[in-house]
Amino acid sequence: MALRRFFGQGAGTAPGDAAHAMPAGGQDTETAAVRRIVSQLAALPAERRRHVAGFAYILSRVADADLDISDEEVALMEKTIIEIADLPEAQAVLIVEIARNQAELYGGTEDFVVTREFAEQATQEQREKLLRCCFAIGAADNSISAAEVSELDEIGRELGFTDQEVRAIRGEFKEQMSAIQQMRRLPGVEAPPA
Repeated sequence: MALRRFFGQGAGTAPGDAAHAMPAGGQDTETAAVRRIVSQLAALPAERRRHVAGFAYILSRVADADLDISDEEVALMEKTIIEIADLPEAQAVLIVEIARNQAELYGGTEDFVVTREFAEQATQEQREKLLRCCFAIGAADNSISAAEVSELDEIGRELGFTDQEVRAIRGEFKEQMSAIQQMRRLPGVEAPPA
C-alpha cells in the first residue's frame, strides 16, 4: 500500500505483492493524497519523501480550513517546502499543488491519518516547526479565521502537543487572529490575549 511504503513499511514492494494485501483488521490505510505526493518525490530518500509529503499535506489542511486557499497561502507553502526540503522551486510548486488538491478533495477522510503518521515519524523539533509553519500559513493573508484556528488546534493535538503548548504557539500569532482584529475595531474595547 502506498501509505505504508510512504512511511517506510513494506518499502520496495510492488502492487500485487503480499505486502499490499489488506491488513488483518480489514482496513486499508492507503491514502491517495500521500500516494500522489510520493510519486513526485521519487528521487528523494524514502524518509525525506515521507517528511516532505506529510509536511506539505498538513500545511494544505490549514490553508483549506476556511475553504479559501489564498495566493498568499500558496506562495508561503511553496517557500516553506523549498526551505524545509531544499528542493528547486519547480518541484516545490508541484508538491504544494498536489498536496493542495489532495487536501481539498480528500481532507475529511485522510487528515488524521496523514498527521498521525507524520507525528509518529517526526522529532519533537520537526513537529514544533510544522505547527509554527501551519500558524504562519493561517496568518499568510494577515488574518487567521475561526475555522483556521479550529484546524490549527486539531493539528496541534494530532501532533501530540498539549492545549497549553498549542496556546503558547498561537500566542505568537495573536495579532493575526481575526477575532482579536474584530474586537480591536470596536470603540473602547481592548482585545484579550489569544
